[in-house]
Amino acid sequence: MTAPQRLTDRKREAIIQAAIAEFRDNGFEITSMDKIAATAGVSKRTVYNHFPSKEELFAEILNQLWTRISAEQSVTYRADQPLRDQLRQMLQAKVQMMADENFLTLARVAIAATIHSPERAQNMIERMGEREEGLTVWIRAAQADGRLKPVDPQFAAHQVQGLLKTFGFWPQMSLGQPPLDADMQNTVAESALEMFLAHYQL
Repeated sequence: MTAPQRLTDRKREAIIQAAIAEFRDNGFEITSMDKIAATAGVSKRTVYNHFPSKEELFAEILNQLWTRISAEQSVTYRADQPLRDQLRQMLQAKVQMMADENFLTLARVAIAATIHSPERAQNMIERMGEREEGLTVWIRAAQADGRLKPVDPQFAAHQVQGLLKTFGFWPQMSLGQPPLDADMQNTVAESALEMFLAHYQL
């Protein structure tokens, strides 16, 4: 990568981080591209070179949030390994991610902006829906292998993740509670794991 490219990438990242900070502190409506440029230490023209509009910039933040959610889904179904071990790895990764302050900040920005203007995020959410989540893929593979009961894989994935979010996401989003500590992360993941397997494992 050449030096100009690296500089461009650094500026783009500075713009995104500045936008996250401004959206978090002031909300989507009040935040201006001028303020984002000032916070990022770049010209307004540079901001518009990277992002044609505030909506485009917000969409990129949502995209980063989605990428972050997807990135920890690195477990591929293994027929030769216990379901419990594989699922534990995925659920623990999810709970750990929910305890990450950067993730929570991005989530707060996205949720606040979509509450005020649901149509703004509609296209992005639709794009997200087209990419199948790793846990859903894993459940489908375990079903095909005859190890889980027949159920809509997406439904089952949402169900078990709902158990995690009840403790590790929504209280932090809506009530300002601190992220779960390591012991509580483990407790929540293990409990969700046991409930899921008790209901769906053959």
